Amino acid sequence: MKNKITIIGSGYVGLVTGACFAEMGNKVTCVDIDTIKIKNLQKGIIPIYEPGLEALIATNYHNGNLKFTAHLESVIDHTDILFIAVGTPMNENGSADLKHVLTVAKEIGKLIQKPILIIDKSTVPVGTAEKVRQSIQTQLDKRKLTITFDVVSNPEFLKEGNAIADFMKPDRIIIGSENAQSIAILKSIYAPFFRTHDRFIIMDIKSAELTKYAANAMLATKISFMNEIANICELVGADVNKVRVGIGSDSRIGYNYIYPGAGFGGSCLPKDVNALAYTAKEYGYTPTLLKAVNTVNDNQKLVIAKKVIQRFGTNLTGKTFTIWGLAFKPGTDDMRQAPAIYTINELTKRGAKINAYDPKATQEAKTYYLKNNKHVSYFKDKYNALKKSDALLLLTEWKEFRSPNFDTIKDNLNQAIIFDGRNQYNAFHLDKNGFEYYQIGKK
Repeated sequence: MKNKITIIGSGYVGLVTGACFAEMGNKVTCVDIDTIKIKNLQKGIIPIYEPGLEALIATNYHNGNLKFTAHLESVIDHTDILFIAVGTPMNENGSADLKHVLTVAKEIGKLIQKPILIIDKSTVPVGTAEKVRQSIQTQLDKRKLTITFDVVSNPEFLKEGNAIADFMKPDRIIIGSENAQSIAILKSIYAPFFRTHDRFIIMDIKSAELTKYAANAMLATKISFMNEIANICELVGADVNKVRVGIGSDSRIGYNYIYPGAGFGGSCLPKDVNALAYTAKEYGYTPTLLKAVNTVNDNQKLVIAKKVIQRFGTNLTGKTFTIWGLAFKPGTDDMRQAPAIYTINELTKRGAKINAYDPKATQEAKTYYLKNNKHVSYFKDKYNALKKSDALLLLTEWKEFRSPNFDTIKDNLNQAIIFDGRNQYNAFHLDKNGFEYYQIGKK
């Protein structure tokens, strides 16, 4: 018997979740209040770039396993399992904004007519499942109905650029629930994603909610720590890549997430570190380490701009710089909190002009993140973007940047100067190529 699953929220998490469950034969409906987005999805137009997602959606839409609608009321009576996967953007004070989650909960309470399992997939602070439960119950009380429902925490651990593989072959599935029936249902729908290992981790709801934040905070901490070491290496004349190898060989530390770079961005790490810090303060605890992680990261996003200023001076009027890489990481068009934004704005406010190239994120930059910066020109070809520029700045680890034509780069630039904000794994070896080459963590 195929599970009937509804997913509210057709953004990054909702679409990946819906497409992957549909791929395993479930009947899935993705719901979103954005009618234009829904119409586009029905036409095969995907609002985000994620490798493999467009094809996965197209296949399952055409075979009938995946549908899209703007009307929750049209599908909720036929739903057994309902995922909440709406956004939880960061408020100005750092807290997670739960208005979308609670609006959905209220709507569920107004509409349900039969028992249902509700799963929080959105990244939410501790106590959210209880708020969702209360919101639904309030509406049922107003309707004078007694309907059995349960709210479970099931956080996602998807990496942008690798989300399909992460969902299909998960490291773990965390289920926050003390209800044996709910746990059994979740295990059954996730069972097809496991072949040999049982990777379910069962815990109470609050622990599940906190685990998501703790995981991202740990990753962010490793990144900021290594970036701080990189900055120290530059000052003392050490090579951060050699230091990285030296510490990564310790099995207690490992090599993951200890590559220095221009700071972390995206929709998860910056937001989740802030939300966890806010939660800690709400309970009377001062999260000193989390604040330091953010401070280091905020400074690191300007590290390449500072190198450019050190080389060319504080007044950059008349200078043009080429940026390769706008997305916060490869494999996505996501520019939220991307180092490129901070680098470009810092250079242009000093008079510079920017020629920008990115294989996927150009439209995002034009439409949202750099739309008010009139000193940026966009190019469809990375080499054309170099013409008459005074230096090349690399800010995203796209594979196509790993082995460029250095002769073409040198021929197009006014001066053979490269500033590399990518991690050391992608570093060039330019000692004998006549380039001035500036890296993070090397003097």
